[in-house]
Amino acid sequence: MKLILATVFTGLFGITATAQTLFEPDFPLLVRQAEDVNLSEFKWKNRPVIVFADSPDDPAFIEQMSLIEARAEALAERDVVVIIDTDPEARGDIRLRMRPRGFMLTLVGKDGGVKLRKPFPWDVREITRSIDKMPMRQREIRDRKAAADG
Repeated sequence: MKLILATVFTGLFGITATAQTLFEPDFPLLVRQAEDVNLSEFKWKNRPVIVFADSPDDPAFIEQMSLIEARAEALAERDVVVIIDTDPEARGDIRLRMRPRGFMLTLVGKDGGVKLRKPFPWDVREITRSIDKMPMRQREIRDRKAAADG
């Protein structure tokens, strides 16, 4: 398990500003570092899930990233992009806007509004349930069903 986590975080923190995925093309989820991101670039396109911690060694951060990795496909289906901020000293725009204290998980809707804040790791199943209750997601589901029914 420690070897898997070490591999995850080696790949995770080796991301460059142009990187689009966590690992390689095999990983379906867009993961970005907070300092490389402006939330407005995702408005009406993606649902940012922002994972804050005071250190990449924070046990809550490690647990959350493990939960995300395990069900990345479910998040990708819902147009989620994961944004990571583990450097409180950087005081980036997202950190200043969200004002986390220690670990925090934040879900931002496609409209740019904060939909959910959790001070502890949250299972992807619960995140996707919250997303699926959103009116915009309900419309996406109806539109896909209508397109499939043709």
